[in-house]
Amino acid sequence: MSSSLQRRFFIFCVAPSLAVLAIITLLPSLYLLVTSFTPLNLTRPETAWDFSDPLISYRQLLTDDRLGNSIWVQIKLSFWTVTLQLAIGVALALLLNIKSRLLEALRTVYLIPMVLPPIVVAIIWKVIYTPDISPMHGIFRSLGWNVPALITNPHWALTSIIIADTWEWFPFTMLMVLAALQMLPQELIDAAKVDGASPWQLTRHVTLPFIQGVLLVAGLFRLIDSIKAFPLIYILTDGGPGSLTEVTNYYSFLQAFNFSYLGFSSAITVVLLAATIVLSWVIIRAVGWGLRVD
Repeated sequence: MSSSLQRRFFIFCVAPSLAVLAIITLLPSLYLLVTSFTPLNLTRPETAWDFSDPLISYRQLLTDDRLGNSIWVQIKLSFWTVTLQLAIGVALALLLNIKSRLLEALRTVYLIPMVLPPIVVAIIWKVIYTPDISPMHGIFRSLGWNVPALITNPHWALTSIIIADTWEWFPFTMLMVLAALQMLPQELIDAAKVDGASPWQLTRHVTLPFIQGVLLVAGLFRLIDSIKAFPLIYILTDGGPGSLTEVTNYYSFLQAFNFSYLGFSSAITVVLLAATIVLSWVIIRAVGWGLRVD
């Protein structure tokens, strides 16, 4: 079979999948972009194709204080969840990489939070954070500690979301780092030990440089997922108290489905998507992609 015939056969096989992918991803994305240039309001159907002032929704973004607050909340949520998930994931991966039957058995246990449906995770933490039925609050009361309801406390609401999200997704980082550690050449470790490297020096100068590319990928994935945070906030706090846990995509959801401002909501989503892409590109350029071999 000639190369041109093979190429045509390959295109023929892949074309149906690409067509389906285009229908379910590109078309909705294109419609979202088009809608962002309209003042679409479900209570006013005539605004669906009103392009008389295509930048009206984007101008409103610049003067919306509540949107600015949601961006700041998103920055705090993303920073702490990604940082904690990377730190805990790396620490547990280094621990589980030690040859031990007990630790090998624990690997599966640590993956449980990640494989649970997000809505189930949210309900679990809803129970934990509800004082009347919470086993955690029951333990605190038995110790004489008066702990407030965290998800309704202004000082603890966002922290409670960070804790729940970190618990759910640190196994993702742990799994990726553990897989990278399994590929670490034993010769590098043996050579460092011969040179008298301590366990800390071995970790700092051999292990971490070897897995830095994996850490970058894991961090980017978790950063993108943190920007898409929704189920935990929807179930636990509903954006409250007030707007203290109202992240940007949740604010976009409220504008679309609570207030029917689909044009404004679409503009928020487009800007959020663009910011995510740019931020990911900047991080990759600034940090670099793994080890460079000269």
